Amino acid sequence: MDRLGLAALDRLPAHARPAADPRELPTRALHLGLGAFHRAHQAVYTEHAGGWGIAAIAPRSRDVVAALRAQDCLYSVVERSPERPSARVVGSITEALHATDDADRVRALLTAPETSVITLTVTEKAHHRRADGRGLDLAAPEIAADLTSPAPSTVVGRLAAGLALRHRTTGAPVNVVSCDNIADNGAVLAGLVRDYAEAANRPGTAAFLAWLDTAVAFPSTVVDRIVPATTEDDRATAARALGLRDEATVAGEPYRQWVLQDAFTADRPAWERDGALLVPDVRPYQVTKLRLLNGSHSALAHLGAAAGCTTIREVLHTAWGERFVRAFCAEVAPTLPEGGPDPAGYADDLVTRFRNPAVRHLLRQIGSDSSLKVPERWLDPLRALDRAPLLELALAGWVASTRPGDDDLPVHGTTDPLSDELAACWHDRPAHPELVARLLRLVGAPDLAERTDLTTAVAQRLPALRAGRVEF
Repeated sequence: MDRLGLAALDRLPAHARPAADPRELPTRALHLGLGAFHRAHQAVYTEHAGGWGIAAIAPRSRDVVAALRAQDCLYSVVERSPERPSARVVGSITEALHATDDADRVRALLTAPETSVITLTVTEKAHHRRADGRGLDLAAPEIAADLTSPAPSTVVGRLAAGLALRHRTTGAPVNVVSCDNIADNGAVLAGLVRDYAEAANRPGTAAFLAWLDTAVAFPSTVVDRIVPATTEDDRATAARALGLRDEATVAGEPYRQWVLQDAFTADRPAWERDGALLVPDVRPYQVTKLRLLNGSHSALAHLGAAAGCTTIREVLHTAWGERFVRAFCAEVAPTLPEGGPDPAGYADDLVTRFRNPAVRHLLRQIGSDSSLKVPERWLDPLRALDRAPLLELALAGWVASTRPGDDDLPVHGTTDPLSDELAACWHDRPAHPELVARLLRLVGAPDLAERTDLTTAVAQRLPALRAGRVEF
Protein backbone atom coordinates (compact mmCIF):
# COMPACT_ATOMS: atom_id res chain seq x y z
CA MET A 1 0.00 0.00 0.00
CA ASP A 2 1.36 3.45 -0.93
CA ARG A 3 2.22 5.85 1.87
CA LEU A 4 0.29 9.01 2.67
CA GLY A 5 1.84 12.18 1.25
CA LEU A 6 1.15 15.21 -0.94
CA ALA A 7 1.55 13.16 -4.11
CA ALA A 8 -1.37 10.99 -3.03
CA LEU A 9 -3.55 13.78 -1.68
CA ASP A 10 -5.96 13.71 -4.62
CA ARG A 11 -6.46 9.96 -4.19
CA LEU A 12 -8.01 10.36 -0.76
CA PRO A 13 -11.76 9.90 -0.43
CA ALA A 14 -13.52 13.26 -0.17
CA HIS A 15 -14.59 12.69 3.44
CA ALA A 16 -11.00 11.94 4.51
CA ARG A 17 -9.25 14.92 2.91
CA PRO A 18 -7.79 17.84 4.88
CA ALA A 19 -10.12 20.77 5.50
CA ALA A 20 -7.63 23.02 3.69
CA ASP A 21 -5.02 22.31 1.03
CA PRO A 22 -1.74 22.17 3.00
CA ARG A 23 0.19 23.39 -0.04
CA GLU A 24 -1.55 26.75 0.28
CA LEU A 25 -1.05 27.33 4.01
CA PRO A 26 1.57 29.87 5.13
CA THR A 27 3.45 28.97 8.31
CA ARG A 28 2.14 31.43 10.87
CA ALA A 29 2.16 29.41 14.11
CA LEU A 30 4.81 27.55 16.08
CA HIS A 31 4.08 24.64 18.36
CA LEU A 32 6.45 23.31 21.04
CA GLY A 33 5.86 19.65 21.80
CA LEU A 34 5.20 17.55 18.72
CA GLY A 35 3.19 14.85 20.45
CA ALA A 36 -0.02 13.01 19.72
CA PHE A 37 -2.18 15.36 21.78
CA HIS A 38 -1.29 18.43 19.75
CA ARG A 39 -1.92 16.60 16.49
CA ALA A 40 -5.32 15.37 17.70
CA HIS A 41 -6.36 18.67 19.27
CA GLN A 42 -4.91 22.12 18.48
CA ALA A 43 -3.81 21.13 14.97
CA VAL A 44 -7.40 20.07 14.19
CA TYR A 45 -8.88 23.35 15.47
CA THR A 46 -6.23 25.33 13.58
CA GLU A 47 -6.92 23.52 10.33
CA HIS A 48 -10.60 24.43 10.50
CA ALA A 49 -9.73 28.04 11.30
CA GLY A 50 -8.31 28.34 7.76
CA GLY A 51 -5.21 30.13 6.51
CA TRP A 52 -2.76 28.99 9.20
CA GLY A 53 0.07 26.52 8.90
CA ILE A 54 1.94 25.21 11.94
CA ALA A 55 5.66 24.59 12.31
CA ALA A 56 5.67 21.89 14.98
CA ILE A 57 8.86 21.43 17.00
CA ALA A 58 9.91 18.25 18.78
CA PRO A 59 12.16 19.11 21.76
CA ARG A 60 13.81 15.67 21.76
CA SER A 61 12.31 12.92 19.58
CA ARG A 62 13.68 12.68 16.08
CA ASP A 63 11.45 9.72 15.22
CA VAL A 64 8.22 11.73 15.08
CA VAL A 65 9.94 14.39 12.95
CA ALA A 66 11.18 11.76 10.49
CA ALA A 67 7.76 10.05 10.34
CA LEU A 68 5.96 13.30 9.54
CA ARG A 69 8.54 14.50 7.04
CA ALA A 70 8.29 11.19 5.17
CA GLN A 71 4.59 12.03 4.65
CA ASP A 72 5.00 15.74 3.84
CA CYS A 73 3.70 16.41 7.39
CA LEU A 74 0.33 14.83 6.59
CA TYR A 75 -1.19 12.42 9.10
CA SER A 76 -4.59 11.11 10.04
CA VAL A 77 -6.64 11.30 13.22
CA VAL A 78 -8.58 8.14 13.99
CA GLU A 79 -11.73 8.95 15.94
CA ARG A 80 -12.47 6.06 18.25
CA SER A 81 -16.23 6.27 18.49
CA PRO A 82 -18.13 3.48 20.29
CA GLU A 83 -20.09 2.67 17.13
CA ARG A 84 -17.54 2.77 14.33
CA PRO A 85 -14.06 4.34 14.19
CA SER A 86 -13.27 6.75 11.35
CA ALA A 87 -10.19 8.56 10.07
CA ARG A 88 -9.47 11.88 8.38
CA VAL A 89 -6.24 13.50 7.23
CA VAL A 90 -5.09 16.72 8.90
CA GLY A 91 -2.96 19.12 6.87
CA SER A 92 -2.33 22.08 9.17
CA ILE A 93 1.23 21.08 10.10
CA THR A 94 3.42 22.53 7.37
CA GLU A 95 6.84 21.87 8.94
CA ALA A 96 8.15 19.26 11.37
CA LEU A 97 11.31 20.45 13.11
CA HIS A 98 13.72 19.21 15.74
CA ALA A 99 14.62 21.83 18.34
CA THR A 100 18.36 21.17 18.15
CA ASP A 101 18.90 19.89 14.61
CA ASP A 102 16.80 22.67 13.08
CA ALA A 103 17.78 25.41 15.52
CA ASP A 104 18.44 28.00 12.78
CA ARG A 105 15.01 27.50 11.23
CA VAL A 106 13.36 27.61 14.65
CA ARG A 107 15.09 30.92 15.43
CA ALA A 108 14.01 32.37 12.09
CA LEU A 109 10.40 31.44 12.76
CA LEU A 110 10.52 32.72 16.33
CA THR A 111 11.56 36.17 15.15
CA ALA A 112 9.39 36.39 12.02
CA PRO A 113 6.59 38.98 12.39
CA GLU A 114 4.32 36.59 10.48
CA THR A 115 4.64 34.10 13.34
CA SER A 116 2.10 35.52 15.76
CA VAL A 117 1.12 32.39 17.73
CA ILE A 118 3.28 30.01 19.77
CA THR A 119 1.44 27.11 21.37
CA LEU A 120 2.79 24.52 23.81
CA THR A 121 1.85 21.03 24.95
CA VAL A 122 4.44 19.77 27.41
CA THR A 123 4.27 17.71 30.58
CA GLU A 124 3.92 19.09 34.09
CA LYS A 125 7.52 18.16 34.91
CA ALA A 126 8.85 19.94 31.81
CA HIS A 127 7.83 23.26 33.40
CA HIS A 128 10.38 22.79 36.22
CA ARG A 129 8.18 24.52 38.78
CA ARG A 130 9.08 24.52 42.44
CA ALA A 131 7.35 21.86 44.53
CA ASP A 132 5.23 24.55 46.19
CA GLY A 133 4.19 25.88 42.77
CA ARG A 134 5.72 29.29 43.47
CA GLY A 135 7.81 29.97 40.43
CA LEU A 136 10.67 28.37 38.55
CA ASP A 137 12.85 25.81 40.30
CA LEU A 138 16.18 27.51 39.80
CA ALA A 139 17.90 24.65 41.63
CA ALA A 140 16.75 22.06 39.07
CA PRO A 141 19.93 20.82 37.32
CA GLU A 142 18.43 21.35 33.86
CA ILE A 143 17.44 24.94 34.61
CA ALA A 144 20.77 25.69 36.31
CA ALA A 145 22.60 24.39 33.23
CA ASP A 146 20.39 26.42 30.88
CA LEU A 147 21.06 29.66 32.74
CA THR A 148 24.74 29.49 31.80
CA SER A 149 24.28 28.01 28.32
CA PRO A 150 24.00 29.89 25.00
CA ALA A 151 21.67 27.12 23.77
CA PRO A 152 19.07 26.25 26.44
CA SER A 153 17.56 22.77 26.34
CA THR A 154 14.50 23.10 28.60
CA VAL A 155 11.14 24.30 27.30
CA VAL A 156 11.15 27.36 29.55
CA GLY A 157 14.75 28.19 28.65
CA ARG A 158 14.14 27.83 24.94
CA LEU A 159 10.96 29.88 25.07
CA ALA A 160 12.55 32.66 27.10
CA ALA A 161 15.59 32.76 24.81
CA GLY A 162 13.39 32.77 21.70
CA LEU A 163 11.22 35.59 22.99
CA ALA A 164 14.31 37.58 23.97
CA LEU A 165 15.66 37.14 20.44
CA ARG A 166 12.33 38.31 19.01
CA HIS A 167 12.49 41.37 21.26
CA ARG A 168 16.01 42.22 20.06
CA THR A 169 15.16 41.76 16.36
CA THR A 170 11.65 42.40 15.06
CA GLY A 171 9.94 43.12 18.38
CA ALA A 172 6.65 42.01 16.83
CA PRO A 173 3.84 41.12 19.25
CA VAL A 174 3.06 37.45 19.76
CA ASN A 175 0.59 35.19 21.57
CA VAL A 176 2.06 32.39 23.70
CA VAL A 177 -0.70 29.86 24.30
CA SER A 178 -0.09 27.16 26.90
CA CYS A 179 -2.23 24.06 26.37
CA ASP A 180 -1.09 22.18 29.48
CA ASN A 181 -3.01 20.69 32.39
CA ILE A 182 -1.96 23.31 34.91
CA ALA A 183 -4.28 25.71 36.69
CA ASP A 184 -3.91 29.25 35.29
CA ASN A 185 -1.48 27.82 32.74
CA GLY A 186 -1.03 31.10 30.90
CA ALA A 187 -0.16 33.09 34.01
CA VAL A 188 2.05 30.26 35.28
CA LEU A 189 4.00 30.13 32.01
CA ALA A 190 4.39 33.91 31.94
CA GLY A 191 5.77 33.79 35.47
CA LEU A 192 8.24 31.02 34.63
CA VAL A 193 9.54 32.93 31.61
CA ARG A 194 10.00 36.05 33.76
CA ASP A 195 11.73 34.05 36.50
CA TYR A 196 14.11 32.56 33.95
CA ALA A 197 14.90 35.92 32.34
CA GLU A 198 15.54 37.55 35.71
CA ALA A 199 17.79 34.70 36.84
CA ALA A 200 19.73 34.68 33.54
CA ASN A 201 20.13 38.47 33.80
CA ARG A 202 21.39 38.96 30.26
CA PRO A 203 22.10 42.49 28.94
CA GLY A 204 18.81 44.28 28.27
CA THR A 205 16.77 42.18 30.70
CA ALA A 206 14.78 45.14 32.04
CA ALA A 207 13.74 46.20 28.53
CA PHE A 208 12.85 42.61 27.66
CA LEU A 209 10.63 42.25 30.73
CA ALA A 210 8.87 45.51 29.89
CA TRP A 211 8.28 44.25 26.34
CA LEU A 212 6.84 41.00 27.71
CA ASP A 213 4.25 43.04 29.62
CA THR A 214 3.01 44.89 26.56
CA ALA A 215 3.73 42.80 23.46
CA VAL A 216 3.36 39.18 24.57
CA ALA A 217 0.03 37.65 25.59
CA PHE A 218 -0.11 34.52 27.74
CA PRO A 219 -3.81 33.59 27.65
CA SER A 220 -4.90 30.75 29.90
CA THR A 221 -6.63 27.79 28.29
CA VAL A 222 -8.44 24.56 28.98
CA VAL A 223 -7.85 21.64 26.62
CA ASP A 224 -9.65 18.33 26.71
CA ARG A 225 -9.54 15.20 24.60
CA ILE A 226 -8.47 11.71 25.56
CA VAL A 227 -5.67 10.72 23.18
CA PRO A 228 -4.51 7.17 23.90
CA ALA A 229 -1.40 5.61 22.45
CA THR A 230 -1.76 4.65 18.78
CA THR A 231 -2.25 0.93 18.14
CA GLU A 232 -1.98 -1.36 15.14
CA ASP A 233 -5.79 -1.36 15.03
CA ASP A 234 -5.70 2.44 14.63
CA ARG A 235 -3.23 2.13 11.77
CA ALA A 236 -5.43 -0.50 10.14
CA THR A 237 -8.47 1.76 10.53
CA ALA A 238 -6.58 4.62 8.91
CA ALA A 239 -5.42 2.43 6.03
CA ARG A 240 -8.96 1.26 5.31
CA ALA A 241 -10.38 4.77 5.46
CA LEU A 242 -7.63 6.42 3.40
CA GLY A 243 -6.59 3.68 1.01
CA LEU A 244 -3.04 4.65 1.98
CA ARG A 245 -0.55 3.68 4.65
CA ASP A 246 -0.10 6.22 7.45
CA GLU A 247 2.89 5.76 9.76
CA ALA A 248 2.07 8.88 11.80
CA THR A 249 -1.59 8.39 12.64
CA VAL A 250 -2.92 9.40 16.06
CA ALA A 251 -6.15 8.41 17.80
CA GLY A 252 -8.62 10.30 19.93
CA GLU A 253 -12.04 9.99 21.49
CA PRO A 254 -14.94 11.81 19.76
CA TYR A 255 -15.14 14.44 22.50
CA ARG A 256 -12.86 17.48 22.38
CA GLN A 257 -12.96 20.89 23.99
CA TRP A 258 -10.83 24.05 23.92
CA VAL A 259 -11.58 27.07 26.09
CA LEU A 260 -9.34 30.13 25.70
CA GLN A 261 -9.07 33.37 27.60
CA ASP A 262 -9.91 36.11 25.11
CA ALA A 263 -6.71 38.07 25.74
CA PHE A 264 -4.43 38.34 22.70
CA THR A 265 -1.92 40.94 21.50
CA ALA A 266 -1.43 39.64 17.95
CA ASP A 267 -3.33 37.94 15.15
CA ARG A 268 -4.59 34.43 15.87
CA PRO A 269 -6.51 31.65 14.09
CA ALA A 270 -10.30 31.79 14.34
CA TRP A 271 -10.39 28.65 16.49
CA GLU A 272 -14.01 29.37 17.40
CA ARG A 273 -14.99 28.27 13.87
CA ASP A 274 -14.43 24.72 15.04
CA GLY A 275 -16.17 25.14 18.38
CA ALA A 276 -13.48 26.60 20.64
CA LEU A 277 -14.85 28.89 23.35
CA LEU A 278 -13.38 32.38 23.81
CA VAL A 279 -14.24 33.63 27.29
CA PRO A 280 -13.11 36.47 29.59
CA ASP A 281 -12.08 34.03 32.34
CA VAL A 282 -11.29 30.35 31.83
CA ARG A 283 -10.93 29.62 35.53
CA PRO A 284 -14.42 28.07 36.06
CA TYR A 285 -13.80 25.68 33.15
CA GLN A 286 -10.21 25.08 34.18
CA VAL A 287 -10.93 24.25 37.80
CA THR A 288 -13.85 22.02 36.80
CA LYS A 289 -11.68 20.09 34.39
CA LEU A 290 -8.73 19.78 36.77
CA ARG A 291 -10.81 18.69 39.73
CA LEU A 292 -13.51 16.59 38.08
CA LEU A 293 -11.98 15.11 34.90
CA ASN A 294 -8.28 15.07 35.80
CA GLY A 295 -9.01 14.50 39.47
CA SER A 296 -11.26 11.50 38.90
CA HIS A 297 -8.94 10.20 36.17
CA SER A 298 -6.00 10.11 38.58
CA ALA A 299 -8.14 8.55 41.29
CA LEU A 300 -9.37 5.81 38.96
CA ALA A 301 -5.79 5.15 37.84
CA HIS A 302 -4.50 4.48 41.35
CA LEU A 303 -7.57 2.73 42.72
CA GLY A 304 -8.03 0.69 39.56
CA ALA A 305 -4.41 -0.46 39.64
CA ALA A 306 -4.86 -1.54 43.26
CA ALA A 307 -7.91 -3.55 42.16
CA GLY A 308 -5.99 -5.27 39.35
CA CYS A 309 -7.37 -3.29 36.39
CA THR A 310 -5.25 -2.04 33.51
CA THR A 311 -7.47 0.51 31.70
CA ILE A 312 -10.02 3.18 32.61
CA ARG A 313 -12.72 1.26 30.75
CA GLU A 314 -12.06 -1.81 32.90
CA VAL A 315 -12.47 0.30 36.02
CA LEU A 316 -15.81 1.66 34.77
CA HIS A 317 -17.03 -1.91 34.37
CA THR A 318 -16.29 -2.83 37.98
CA ALA A 319 -19.09 -2.71 40.54
CA TRP A 320 -17.67 0.51 41.99
CA GLY A 321 -16.23 2.47 39.01
CA GLU A 322 -19.23 4.48 37.85
CA ARG A 323 -20.43 5.03 41.42
CA PHE A 324 -17.03 6.41 42.33
CA VAL A 325 -16.95 8.90 39.42
CA ARG A 326 -20.39 10.27 40.28
CA ALA A 327 -19.74 10.39 44.03
CA PHE A 328 -16.31 11.97 43.53
CA CYS A 329 -17.75 14.72 41.31
CA ALA A 330 -20.58 15.38 43.79
CA GLU A 331 -18.10 15.63 46.67
CA VAL A 332 -15.77 18.05 44.86
CA ALA A 333 -18.58 20.15 43.28
CA PRO A 334 -18.90 22.59 46.25
CA THR A 335 -15.27 23.65 45.72
CA LEU A 336 -15.84 24.72 42.09
CA PRO A 337 -16.20 28.38 41.08
CA GLU A 338 -19.45 29.62 39.59
CA GLY A 339 -19.77 30.06 35.84
CA GLY A 340 -18.47 26.69 34.68
CA PRO A 341 -20.17 23.53 33.43
CA ASP A 342 -22.89 21.87 35.52
CA PRO A 343 -21.08 19.31 37.72
CA ALA A 344 -23.81 16.65 37.46
CA GLY A 345 -23.97 16.93 33.69
CA TYR A 346 -20.17 16.94 33.55
CA ALA A 347 -20.15 13.70 35.55
CA ASP A 348 -22.61 12.16 33.08
CA ASP A 349 -20.26 13.05 30.23
CA LEU A 350 -17.28 11.59 32.10
CA VAL A 351 -19.03 8.27 32.62
CA THR A 352 -19.88 8.09 28.91
CA ARG A 353 -16.32 8.99 27.89
CA PHE A 354 -14.66 6.64 30.36
CA ARG A 355 -16.91 3.77 29.28
CA ASN A 356 -16.06 4.16 25.59
CA PRO A 357 -15.04 0.63 24.51
CA ALA A 358 -12.92 2.02 21.69
CA VAL A 359 -10.61 3.96 24.03
CA ARG A 360 -8.04 1.83 25.85
CA HIS A 361 -6.48 4.35 28.21
CA LEU A 362 -3.82 2.68 30.35
CA LEU A 363 -3.86 3.26 34.11
CA ARG A 364 -0.07 3.07 34.12
CA GLN A 365 0.09 6.05 31.77
CA ILE A 366 -2.46 8.12 33.69
CA GLY A 367 -0.89 7.30 37.05
CA SER A 368 2.63 8.38 36.07
CA ASP A 369 4.11 11.69 37.29
CA SER A 370 1.54 11.78 40.07
CA SER A 371 3.75 13.73 42.47
CA LEU A 372 3.13 16.62 40.06
CA LYS A 373 -0.52 15.86 39.37
CA VAL A 374 -1.82 15.23 42.90
CA PRO A 375 -1.14 18.79 44.17
CA GLU A 376 -2.97 20.30 41.18
CA ARG A 377 -5.98 18.01 41.28
CA TRP A 378 -6.79 17.01 44.87
CA LEU A 379 -5.09 19.10 47.53
CA ASP A 380 -7.02 22.38 47.30
CA PRO A 381 -10.38 20.56 47.48
CA LEU A 382 -9.07 18.65 50.50
CA ARG A 383 -8.21 21.96 52.12
CA ALA A 384 -11.64 23.40 51.33
CA LEU A 385 -13.76 20.50 52.62
CA ASP A 386 -14.25 19.50 56.25
CA ARG A 387 -14.60 15.85 55.29
CA ALA A 388 -13.90 14.34 51.91
CA PRO A 389 -14.12 10.53 52.01
CA LEU A 390 -13.77 10.08 48.25
CA LEU A 391 -10.72 12.34 48.08
CA GLU A 392 -9.30 10.52 51.10
CA LEU A 393 -9.80 7.23 49.28
CA ALA A 394 -8.14 8.65 46.14
CA LEU A 395 -5.20 9.86 48.21
CA ALA A 396 -4.90 6.41 49.77
CA GLY A 397 -4.78 4.94 46.27
CA TRP A 398 -1.90 7.24 45.41
CA VAL A 399 -0.08 6.43 48.66
CA ALA A 400 -0.44 2.71 47.90
CA SER A 401 0.91 3.24 44.39
CA THR A 402 4.14 4.78 45.69
CA ARG A 403 5.12 1.59 47.52
CA PRO A 404 8.38 0.26 46.02
CA GLY A 405 8.40 -3.31 44.75
CA ASP A 406 11.25 -5.78 44.87
CA ASP A 407 13.17 -3.76 42.28
CA ASP A 408 12.56 -0.52 44.24
CA LEU A 409 10.31 0.73 41.43
CA PRO A 410 6.65 1.67 41.99
CA VAL A 411 4.53 -1.47 42.28
CA HIS A 412 2.15 -0.64 39.42
CA GLY A 413 4.78 0.22 36.81
CA THR A 414 4.28 3.98 36.86
CA THR A 415 7.09 6.49 36.54
CA ASP A 416 7.61 9.66 38.54
CA PRO A 417 10.32 12.34 38.76
CA LEU A 418 10.32 11.81 42.55
CA SER A 419 10.24 8.00 42.46
CA ASP A 420 13.39 7.63 44.60
CA GLU A 421 12.15 10.12 47.18
CA LEU A 422 8.69 8.51 47.25
CA ALA A 423 10.21 5.08 47.79
CA ALA A 424 12.43 6.40 50.58
CA CYS A 425 9.34 7.39 52.55
CA TRP A 426 8.61 3.67 52.95
CA HIS A 427 12.07 2.39 53.80
CA ASP A 428 11.93 2.36 57.61
CA ARG A 429 8.33 1.08 57.54
CA PRO A 430 6.71 4.01 59.32
CA ALA A 431 3.23 3.80 60.80
CA HIS A 432 0.69 4.48 58.07
CA PRO A 433 -0.37 7.97 59.26
CA GLU A 434 3.28 9.06 59.38
CA LEU A 435 3.82 7.58 55.92
CA VAL A 436 0.92 9.65 54.55
CA ALA A 437 2.34 12.75 56.24
CA ARG A 438 5.81 12.15 54.75
CA LEU A 439 4.41 11.83 51.25
CA LEU A 440 2.28 14.96 51.63
CA ARG A 441 5.32 16.95 52.76
CA LEU A 442 7.24 15.65 49.76
CA VAL A 443 4.63 17.04 47.33
CA GLY A 444 4.56 20.46 48.98
CA ALA A 445 1.61 20.08 51.37
CA PRO A 446 3.05 20.39 54.92
CA ASP A 447 -0.24 21.91 56.10
CA LEU A 448 -2.17 18.77 55.16
CA ALA A 449 0.58 16.59 56.62
CA GLU A 450 -0.15 18.18 60.02
CA ARG A 451 -3.84 17.27 59.86
CA THR A 452 -3.95 14.06 61.86
CA ASP A 453 -7.63 13.56 61.02
CA LEU A 454 -6.70 13.43 57.32
CA THR A 455 -3.57 11.30 57.60
CA THR A 456 -5.39 8.84 59.88
CA ALA A 457 -8.42 8.60 57.55
CA VAL A 458 -6.16 7.98 54.56
CA ALA A 459 -4.07 5.44 56.46
CA GLN A 460 -7.18 3.47 57.44
CA ARG A 461 -7.89 2.85 53.74
CA LEU A 462 -4.51 1.29 52.97
CA PRO A 463 -5.04 -2.32 54.22
CA ALA A 464 -8.12 -2.83 52.02
CA LEU A 465 -6.34 -1.38 48.96
CA ARG A 466 -3.32 -3.58 49.66
CA ALA A 467 -5.76 -6.53 49.49
CA GLY A 468 -7.18 -5.27 46.17
CA ARG A 469 -10.47 -3.97 47.58
CA VAL A 470 -11.91 -0.52 46.82
CA GLU A 471 -14.46 0.27 49.51
CA PHE A 472 -16.55 3.39 50.00
